[in-house]
Amino acid sequence: MRAMWSGAVSFGLVSVPVKAYSATTNHDVRFHQVHAADGGRIKYKRTCSVDGEEVEYADIVKGYETDDGELITLSEEDLDSLPTATGHEIDVIEFVPADQIDPLLFEKSYYLEPDVKAAKPYALLREALVQTDRMAVVKVALRQRESIALLRVRDKAIVLQTMLWPDEVREPEFDILDADVELRPQELTMAASLVESLGADFDPTQFNDEYRDAVVDLIERKRTTGDTRPAPVAAKRDEGPDSMTDLLSALQASVEAARAGAGAGGPGSARGASSTSVSAEPADAAASSGGGSARASRSSSNSVPKKTPARKPAAKKKADEEAAPAPRKRTRKPA
Repeated sequence: MRAMWSGAVSFGLVSVPVKAYSATTNHDVRFHQVHAADGGRIKYKRTCSVDGEEVEYADIVKGYETDDGELITLSEEDLDSLPTATGHEIDVIEFVPADQIDPLLFEKSYYLEPDVKAAKPYALLREALVQTDRMAVVKVALRQRESIALLRVRDKAIVLQTMLWPDEVREPEFDILDADVELRPQELTMAASLVESLGADFDPTQFNDEYRDAVVDLIERKRTTGDTRPAPVAAKRDEGPDSMTDLLSALQASVEAARAGAGAGGPGSARGASSTSVSAEPADAAASSGGGSARASRSSSNSVPKKTPARKPAAKKKADEEAAPAPRKRTRKPA
């Protein structure tokens, strides 16, 4: 596992350096949308709903529409002015009984791994939570947003459990729940008896995702029966030269010119090669092109393989040195 956050748990005068790891993963089978006729991937364009024109990523800003139909746009400068939490401390606010926490508030779980030198205070905090049957309410900044969270114990690990804010939990507004329902004692007894007859200790390993297993079996069955076809290669669209391609071509021309100049022994050819210029976009503009830089990087890595220069034999090298013209002496003209 790769740590996604590092910091320290702080309570009182105790600080426990820790690293956070995502405690869960998703094993769903991922599908792509493809054209049924030829298997080509389906691509989506960002278009404006007003004029129907395709919009570049750099021209897109965040907008908020009010209830009365007013549109408010936020620029990058506006977003940069917002307060962001970037601290690396899990600050314990209070310790609360475990049975007072509604599981509906739980959001995402992270395992906390202690630093090598913090194994003892980590164990002390863990055992204190277990013996008192309490959870620690904390505040933590994850991905530049402050979140309310819990510290709870699972086996030998302390879990950082992020939570929803109270106003993010809906109330069940069902009128039927307010109606009086008459329940006879015999019915209550029978229902309780049924619950007891199906009682068991919870073991999550007894359950599995049958739908996902069926999807995997279906895919494997189609593969083994030959019901497949080669994945198509997307046709290259003529989108014009990009900055990375221009830069790559310029560098290649410079290398070839430098090699030709070295073979001819002309000192001016190296300067001519180094003067090759290219009109390249800034890095941030290339990054905002919505994936263009990634395609350019792949094309640059594929189209220009690294070559190891061949070494000349000693005899040929000496002959080349003797054949090279002697450098001309520059004379200074009298003023």
